[in-house]
Amino acid sequence: MPVNVYEPAKLQPGTLRVIPIGGLGEIGRNMTSYEIDGKILIVDCGVLFPEETQPGVDLILPDFSPIRDRLDDVIGVVLTHGHEDHIGAVPYLLRLRQDIPLIGSTLTLALVEAKLKEHRITPYSLTVKEGQHEKLGPFDLEFIAVNHSIPDALAVAITTAAGVVLHTGDFKMDQLPLDDRITDLRAFARLGEKGVDLFLPDSTNADVPGFTALEREIGPVLESVIAKAPRRVIVASFSSHVHRVQQVLDAAVANDRKVVLMGRSMVRNMGIAADLGYLKVPDGVLIEAKKAADMPDNKLVYMSTGSQGEPMAVLARMANLEHQIEVGKGDTVILASSLIPGNENAVYRVINGLTKLGANVVHKANAKVHVSGHAAAGELLYCYNILKPKNVLPVHGEYRHLVANANLAIATGVPEENTIIGEDGTVIDLRDGIATVVGQLDLGYVYVDGSSVGEITDADLKDRRILAEEGFISIFVAIDMQTGRVIVGPEIQARGFAEDEDVFDDVKPQILKAVADAAANGTRDTHAFAQVIRRTVGRWVNTQHRRRPMIIPVVIEA
Repeated sequence: MPVNVYEPAKLQPGTLRVIPIGGLGEIGRNMTSYEIDGKILIVDCGVLFPEETQPGVDLILPDFSPIRDRLDDVIGVVLTHGHEDHIGAVPYLLRLRQDIPLIGSTLTLALVEAKLKEHRITPYSLTVKEGQHEKLGPFDLEFIAVNHSIPDALAVAITTAAGVVLHTGDFKMDQLPLDDRITDLRAFARLGEKGVDLFLPDSTNADVPGFTALEREIGPVLESVIAKAPRRVIVASFSSHVHRVQQVLDAAVANDRKVVLMGRSMVRNMGIAADLGYLKVPDGVLIEAKKAADMPDNKLVYMSTGSQGEPMAVLARMANLEHQIEVGKGDTVILASSLIPGNENAVYRVINGLTKLGANVVHKANAKVHVSGHAAAGELLYCYNILKPKNVLPVHGEYRHLVANANLAIATGVPEENTIIGEDGTVIDLRDGIATVVGQLDLGYVYVDGSSVGEITDADLKDRRILAEEGFISIFVAIDMQTGRVIVGPEIQARGFAEDEDVFDDVKPQILKAVADAAANGTRDTHAFAQVIRRTVGRWVNTQHRRRPMIIPVVIEA
């Protein structure tokens, strides 16, 4: 829907300004700015992965424009956990100012520091844990344990002169987590007694009734599927899903199989998790890919990336026969993750490709091989009743998720006027327990395309889509600018449009006539002639062929 853009008034002393820079209306790019008395605190700085309609794009970043000219006022970045949609854009932020302090848990900082090392950035970091309090300028921070699909996740309570804010990050309320680390509802209750002026809860599963299933229920299913597999097993998951990898390791040991980690990010992240003690690796279970080549197929499990159908990830390359592991009849592929909205087509394409090669593909739709890391409606209701927040700003979700979360808040007694359905760039001011929308910034996508950041525009992507879907036609013409007479051409070349170039014989006389008419009307400019040719060819190709290719006229002065 169109955004009504308007600038907020100047921020008054003692007022907290909250700007969701990313993560509202999308699953990714999570980033929120908090400002009071001239100082800015950022919570999370993640990426969004591109869809099929964004060809050539590697990553999508938050639009840093609200803070780009205020970087000296940023006193820290709190990272709630180590998933890419919360830490992936940190290197691009630190390119702008390298000494912004990073605050997070042990595992979260280890993952982001490994990422920063690839960008040749050494960060200033502060490791925190649940129950810890830190003061950064006008911000008093309390870190609270929350359960998620990655260890060491934290919510953060932010206390300022304007009131108390609770930002959950991603969380759920698994009561029997693999690491025995549950969401600290006692801390939530204590905050509720103190009074929460603004609550920013995870919305991803707000439209899912009931409670998220237990992570422990996945292990026996994986063990059973692997036990029945006649040949190799390939398990695809997020490269940071430590709990899922742990379950795969345990299931492999139970079935006397070895595990090979595939994919650079998978190897890196699991190495970090194992070194820090978050991943318990049984002796001898992990082997290198070279050694696996000499082992029987029924003794191997490959743990890979690519559960979202990413074209360059291991699983998609296997499906396209572009990987050293050639999937075939008798192999079992397990997609141990949920579908991120927007990735459905890519994932089903990979599933179809693997099935066509003869593999048995097991996924969430036909077996319980994944549970979500996000709180469902029942869990969110518990939070609202414990916290009794005065104001609610649902975050982390598509628009339908945000609305569903707001409706849960209203059902528990939060006044409807105190629930804010925001968008990226919505400006909210908090003062005296009252949260008010005071502005709407015009924030867009920032595309990473190879080594370029922010140089690719939506118009460029539209051109790429046209080239991919409709092809292009180029027309070369040399014109005598004194007389307007065509000296050479029109010479027409096409790609992705028609194999038989004779098809253009019909339009060449139309081009000559259009150029002659323009010349008779006084046109003597190459650009103007090019526009005439583009319109002429465009009308012809649309009416005769029902196509809209990219049309590139080249006019030179003879």
